[in-house]
Amino acid sequence: MLTRIITGVIGIALAAFVIQTGGLLFALFALLLSLLAWVEYVKAFGQKGEHLSFLVGALGLIGLWGCAWLGKAEAMTAVITAAVLAIFLETVLRHGKVSFPAAALSAAGILYLGLPFAHLVSLRGLGANLPPLETGLGAFEPGCALVWLMFIGTWSSDSFAYFVGSAIGKHKLCPSISPNKTIEGALGAVVGTTAMTVGLGAFFGFSLPLMAGLGVLIAIFGTLGDLVESVAKRHTGIKDSGHIIPGHGGIWDRFDSVLFTAPLVYFFALAFNLL
Repeated sequence: MLTRIITGVIGIALAAFVIQTGGLLFALFALLLSLLAWVEYVKAFGQKGEHLSFLVGALGLIGLWGCAWLGKAEAMTAVITAAVLAIFLETVLRHGKVSFPAAALSAAGILYLGLPFAHLVSLRGLGANLPPLETGLGAFEPGCALVWLMFIGTWSSDSFAYFVGSAIGKHKLCPSISPNKTIEGALGAVVGTTAMTVGLGAFFGFSLPLMAGLGVLIAIFGTLGDLVESVAKRHTGIKDSGHIIPGHGGIWDRFDSVLFTAPLVYFFALAFNLL
């Protein structure tokens, strides 16, 4: 437990520095996280005897990241098309080594991991030409505020679900997928995340009704993201995706909910013109 706490404190401090700094540093960290998650994804399905297209997949993730960093969202379609076709071409060029199911898993991994991390980069860059948001703790770049909303909302969802579920949870949410998750914990996540998001919205000066709606959605999407990884881990027979973070598992374990909430907050901000 001590190791978990120490690692968590260091991780939060590092995350705060990277988020506040933004720019290329933030983008490079997002790229690193996506590639590490890809390594864990490939290894996980390797446990089932599926040899995924590691190199093509990594290049696809780098391509999607590049599109996000350069602000070329329309080019993502070209990157996805090229990567997916190249992966399925491997079933011909490396017939007998790359199976069709492995190619499908590789293509799915590029979309599942590459697009959310690319949207994380895009989220940090939103409103780059707008004036900073003045708060009691100083000025925040608009994209920085949105990233904090996403991360704190997602972390709050996980925390409230765990503590409420541990305290009063009796009814299982998805026992065949994640036996420890409860309906009470999920409801606690919705209430707690909504309150936290509204509080942050007031701090940054965003519309409070919109923040309440976003809080509900973050709790729901965060839980779904966690359950998706749980399904994958049950299928592959692994407990943790990796051990790179002492006491916390792998990158995929730590960012499974973010894979769903980062695109959510990005499109929510665009749809409701938060900035």
